[in-house]
Amino acid sequence: MRLLALTGLALILATPAIGQSSGQGDIAVTIYNDDLALVQDRRQLNIPSGRSVQTFPGVSGQIRAETVGFNAADTGIVEQNFDYDLLSPAKLMEKAVGETVTIVRINPATGNETRERAKVLAANGGVVLQIGGRIEVLRDDRLPTRVIFDKVPNNLRARPTLSVTLNSTRSGRRPAQLSYLTSGMSWEADYVALFDENAGKMDVQGWVTLTNSTGTTFDNAKTLLVAGTPSVNGSSMNRRGRRIPRNNIRQAGTESPGREALGDFYLYPLAERTTIANAQTKQVSFLDVTGAPAQKTYEYTNRWLGTQNEPQSAATVLQFSSSANGGLVDALPAGTVRVYMKDASGQPQFIGENTIGHTPMGSELGLKTGVAFDVKVKPTVTERRRLSPNKWRSSMAYEITNARSAPVTVSLIQDGLDFYWSDTRIVDESLKSERRSSRSIVWKVPVPAKGKATVTATFETRF
Repeated sequence: MRLLALTGLALILATPAIGQSSGQGDIAVTIYNDDLALVQDRRQLNIPSGRSVQTFPGVSGQIRAETVGFNAADTGIVEQNFDYDLLSPAKLMEKAVGETVTIVRINPATGNETRERAKVLAANGGVVLQIGGRIEVLRDDRLPTRVIFDKVPNNLRARPTLSVTLNSTRSGRRPAQLSYLTSGMSWEADYVALFDENAGKMDVQGWVTLTNSTGTTFDNAKTLLVAGTPSVNGSSMNRRGRRIPRNNIRQAGTESPGREALGDFYLYPLAERTTIANAQTKQVSFLDVTGAPAQKTYEYTNRWLGTQNEPQSAATVLQFSSSANGGLVDALPAGTVRVYMKDASGQPQFIGENTIGHTPMGSELGLKTGVAFDVKVKPTVTERRRLSPNKWRSSMAYEITNARSAPVTVSLIQDGLDFYWSDTRIVDESLKSERRSSRSIVWKVPVPAKGKATVTATFETRF
């Protein structure tokens, strides 16, 4: 007999009816970024001629049953059923409502055992029994009490189980493949970057972080990761409500990596088979680059007519490339980049993190890792004058201070120049700007060590 315990009550199955087969064959799992995986299970099956039922215990608990495919020579599918009502003491009692069970009690003082047949009347928040002419509640008082069930209900399974009714034109053993899509499995990239500011270099280790919450373990699986977002039900939106990572791409690349593509997606196969355990996060290395060029810059973005009463910190930005010439030499799947620097004792210390989207090889990236302690910007509207009913003149001054012992260059960005119907013209500026878009310009402002710099500009607009 098989014993299951639940909060002081022991439940015994008199005649277990569930087989103990592994339920999995040669497993291949293709995992996409956003809560989707394709499972392919290859095995040898002994299929009789005519109709028969094959069961596949151990499929994903989040299987999308409508996506199931089965392929075996001279065989077709007649019907399929997915049983996800799992065997547990509570479920056994719930399914026994209306049935008769055996209650076994042991007297703690004497050790004598008594048995009574009882009909289960209810199992809602407690078990109500009819024993002979009396109604009794099965108490959870940790006294030695057992419930013996005559059988396991047919629709209860030890594991999620797919049963397939087949129709075969011949009997015999042959290869077969079961495939299906499932939710509950996804992956993303995590990058660890060690930045050397003085050398202008960084070392980057890329990790695949794989998560399995399907309710099923996939043993010794051949695993393939797909970077990209396929459309599901006509939508490619994030289906798990996670924050979609910022791209942080300053210039998109035009290089092709030396890895296999699948349509418009890139493939990242794991070098060795691995067990993807349920309720587990697994990390596997996929990128290891030493000495890639990188530099720290400073940026500050000011909104249109933005005035600050107090100096504001500039953003610290790490710039690097994914190109083959002086970069990370690969297409970069979406994920989080965590940046470290060594302190005076040589210990790596965390200085910030940011996200990247799926990034083509050859791209230029800029990641904000924090705000500067010593580099401040104070923008001020110095004049706002109406020249005519449809023309205004606005003058700005931007004071930038640098308390660091080395000079810095700050990318000072004025945004909002083309706000709604406005037609903005720069009539004067103390430093030549570069147009970034119709609504923003940028000044590259050199600021001396322990010093300051001021940029002035005058704009004419229609409002």
